[in-house]
Amino acid sequence: MLQCIAVDDEPLALALLKNYISQVPYLQLAATCSDAFEASMLLQQHTVHLIFADIQMPGLTGLQFIESLPQRPMVIFITAYEKFALQGYNLDVIDYLVKPVQLDRFVKACNKAWELFQLKESRKSLEQAPGNTAAADYFFLNVDYSLVKIKFADVLWVEGFRDYVKIHLQGKAHPLVARISVKSIESELPPAKFIRIHKSYIIAVDSITAIRKNSLFINDTELPISETYREAITQLTGKRGE
Repeated sequence: MLQCIAVDDEPLALALLKNYISQVPYLQLAATCSDAFEASMLLQQHTVHLIFADIQMPGLTGLQFIESLPQRPMVIFITAYEKFALQGYNLDVIDYLVKPVQLDRFVKACNKAWELFQLKESRKSLEQAPGNTAAADYFFLNVDYSLVKIKFADVLWVEGFRDYVKIHLQGKAHPLVARISVKSIESELPPAKFIRIHKSYIIAVDSITAIRKNSLFINDTELPISETYREAITQLTGKRGE
């Protein structure tokens, strides 16, 4: 079951959310909250997998509330204002619904969250299974509100720019582009197979073809090595690049 909360300052909107949630069999409503501060307190006391949140609320907005969370559950924004969609997208939310929300559209958004939750739980079970030392060889990334499966072995390097990352993949002419931070992507990648060489670059160790003092090569592509991360290359090679 997905434990969820609904956050909205409008009583009628909360009532509708509560009704919709009751019709989705894998959702369990832990609580409804009329503002972000109440929701923040609840998150400290209970395990919550999914947050349904309005954006325009007095005091702390829904965007500010989600941005303030050190550990973010999955989020579905439900708001009357389409103009906030881009900001919600930047937060890597599951979906963004514009009021008035129809039940079928609500269920579609919930299905995305349920699918992602099941995938993460399956991966966790695989990694924690007794006697099983094999970790999952993939991760899922939210791209344009769709979950894309990416195999670690296919990743050559990750390039960050502004609020996006470009994931360069084996056999693909164009990189996969997603709205997520380099730091967030780094947390998904196994440290034994990937290293950070610059604030904007993470590379797959197996993809390195040559190393110089201030850069390395992945085939014909030259990427910079910053002073901050030079020691990682030194530990990798046991030598300093020339």
